[in-house]
Formats: sequence, structure tokens, C-alpha cells
Amino acid sequence: MPWLFKSEPDVFSFADLKARPGKREPWTGVRNYQARNYMRDSMEPGDLGLFYHSSCPEPGIAGVLKIASQPYPDPTQFDPHSEYHDPKATAEHPRWFMVDVTWVEDFPKFVTIDMLRQHPGLAEMKTLQRGNRLSITPLTPEELKIIRKLGGLK
Repeated sequence: MPWLFKSEPDVFSFADLKARPGKREPWTGVRNYQARNYMRDSMEPGDLGLFYHSSCPEPGIAGVLKIASQPYPDPTQFDPHSEYHDPKATAEHPRWFMVDVTWVEDFPKFVTIDMLRQHPGLAEMKTLQRGNRLSITPLTPEELKIIRKLGGLK
């Protein structure tokens, strides 16, 4: 199943992912139960995803990533110095999970939110639904295909 991952580019951008050793990064800090459930229960290594820049002057999708690990407990929940610390989480009973992601390819053309909204084949895309604020959402294979084409990929 394909996925859409959102991140604020001033916090962590697609270029940051590409610059990481091995072009790989743990996707830490998710503190929404539905997004956590997607990672914990539904993601598989090898699944493709799209990297969406949010909360910025021009929101949109910069490129393709891949799920690179099985889900595992997010260590930031146990760190009292982390902004993502959860005092109710324990090693025996973790509350928050994550996956590692890897950079796959940049889009030749940045896919803006306006481009997404204007495409009739994306009308049901979860990220575009009113009130959706999830940082991770599933995509249909057809949505992935449409967005890759909008971004200049085959």
C-alpha cells in the first residue's frame, strides 16, 4: 500500500532525508493514534510513500520514499528530554511506534497542493479531505500513479 508522509520542511525536509547517511531516517515523533496505527499495523518494508511538505508557503509533494523497516517502538517516547516524551509509555508497554524511511527519487516537478486539488482523480484523497490533519495517510495505487505523473515521473 502506498503512503503519504507530511513534514514541515523547516523541521525535516525531503532534501534532509536525501542528505542522511544511506538516505535513511527513522520517522520519529508521531503522536496521533491513527497515524501510529498505520505505521504499526499496516506498513510493510518496501511500501512506497510520498513526502509532502506541510505548513509552509507552498505545500506539496517533493518526491518518493520507501518504508525501510518493520515498525518498532519510537525511542523518543522514553526520553524525558525529548519534546516527544510520553511519561505513560514504558519499554514493556510502548505507546508509540515508528518506521525507517529511505529516499527513492525527487520529483522533477514539485506537486503543489493546488495541483492535487485540481486533479479530478484525487478528489477522494484523504489528505485533501476537510479537517484531515494526519501526518501519515494511505494512498490508493491510482492516487500514487496520478501524483507521480504530476511530478514528472512515469
